[in-house]
Amino acid sequence: MTHEPAPPARGATRPGTAWEVFRVFLRLGLTSFGGPIAHLGYFRDELIQRRKWLNDNEYADLVSLSQFLPGPASSQVGFGIGLYRAGAAGAVAAFVAFTLPSAVLLVVFAVGASLFGGVVGVGILTGLKIVAVAIVAQAVWGMARTLTPDRPRAAIAVVAALITLGLVGSVGQIAAIVIGALAGLAFCRAGSSAPGTMIRFPVSRPAGWICLGLFAGLLLGLSLLSTLTGSGAVQLFAAFYRAGALVFGGGHVVLPLLQASVVDSGWVTPDQFLAGYGAAQAVPGPLFTFAAYLGALSTTGPGGILGAAIALSAVFLPGLLVLVGVLPFWNACRASPRAQALMRGANAAVVGILAAALYDPVFITAIVGPASFGLAVVCFVLLIAWRVPAWAVVVVGAAGGIVLAALP
Repeated sequence: MTHEPAPPARGATRPGTAWEVFRVFLRLGLTSFGGPIAHLGYFRDELIQRRKWLNDNEYADLVSLSQFLPGPASSQVGFGIGLYRAGAAGAVAAFVAFTLPSAVLLVVFAVGASLFGGVVGVGILTGLKIVAVAIVAQAVWGMARTLTPDRPRAAIAVVAALITLGLVGSVGQIAAIVIGALAGLAFCRAGSSAPGTMIRFPVSRPAGWICLGLFAGLLLGLSLLSTLTGSGAVQLFAAFYRAGALVFGGGHVVLPLLQASVVDSGWVTPDQFLAGYGAAQAVPGPLFTFAAYLGALSTTGPGGILGAAIALSAVFLPGLLVLVGVLPFWNACRASPRAQALMRGANAAVVGILAAALYDPVFITAIVGPASFGLAVVCFVLLIAWRVPAWAVVVVGAAGGIVLAALP
């Protein structure tokens, strides 16, 4: 008998429990190194091939949806699988279990980083900043090959980079995404594909509208609320919510938005930002947990564990809201050639935004001479040509940073 998409009441091939989902995703959260694309591979191996919670076609549809929306792609896929497997409780269990390990590790690093001193401490922080150059360069390289395969999208990426460099802060990044999407609508309509059948999630259309309303209302209202209240906690939540709501592509793409939110405003120093970004490469789980590190160090808001919790919940919330909001309408929406063209342009603009971030702040902050540039090249080659895991390259970079700090 052929497998048909399951109705909401049936869930997955057999009903699961939130505890089952939590256990499986906690193991994934402790072992999934390598960024969002690698996470999707881990998910497929554990959940589709081994446990058969979905089939390959259903999984591919969910991955496509996560790529279509703003937010952290791998976390959205995990949230969606948890939702399909065990309902709302399963969705929450999947998110918490997958996110918690890396968030805890990065908060510990934020607390311990201030204790670093001497040649070893300074060298490790220097090395982490240099590793960030290689990691972001690898992301630009890989995303450019996938998202800008033709002349129109390559041109959109270049224009987006120029806009981002010319208009400082989040204004330039938002403008680049909007202009990129409109350019995609005009120039990137070729190649639209006919949609297949997608699994049905236990989300009603009214619930979807509520989530989409919350997503838009918070995006538009939080800045006003932070101005009216003057609360540092609200300002912190608003900044990280805005970053999470405007990220297309997830992963490394959140870097320039977070940099504009916390470094340009003076909440976190450039050195702290890049050191934390380097440390985020050495831990498993979603890269968006970098927000926990920044929230713990931020001079705006409560700081510490509470600041980490505020930043972490804010940066993930918009992606999860928009995912749940779109699920009831996705089958019809993804059939539109115009929607596909808009996303092609927006994704190409993301490549340009990330390329601009590679230059400022990543490169100009971390590379201060031939030695640091040489270490960055070594790390980049290890990632690209030798395919060394990101966490191992972080170790190499930290060791190299110690050597550079010890040199006269």
